[in-house]
Amino acid sequence: HVQLVESGGGSVQAGGSLRLSCAASTYIKRNQCMGWFRQAPGKEREGVAGIYGTGGYTYFADSVKGRFTISRDNAKNTVYLQLDSLKPEDTAMYYCAVSGSCSPRLDEYIYWGQGTQVTVGT
Repeated sequence: HVQLVESGGGSVQAGGSLRLSCAASTYIKRNQCMGWFRQAPGKEREGVAGIYGTGGYTYFADSVKGRFTISRDNAKNTVYLQLDSLKPEDTAMYYCAVSGSCSPRLDEYIYWGQGTQVTVGT
């Protein structure tokens, strides 16, 4: 069983930046995807970004392309999500998850963290 712990959330003004981290309790194989999802109040959870292996493959939701960056440190079993040029609509609880394949489909992810809150003011 893999435990995931997110950190780095907080409150920022529009245009600001945050760096989220997700640490896994055990080794995450390079053929497994570490992904980030978010859920705003009253909305469904949606895929934000994912990174496979050593970073040779990544995906981003259209709404965050060019603003968010994902990276992974396999030695630390940690995935990062750099959030730049934040907008109020980015306000949500952000979750990381582990899957055998990189996609924005929630049902493909096996392990989930508890989430970290990101709030973007106007």
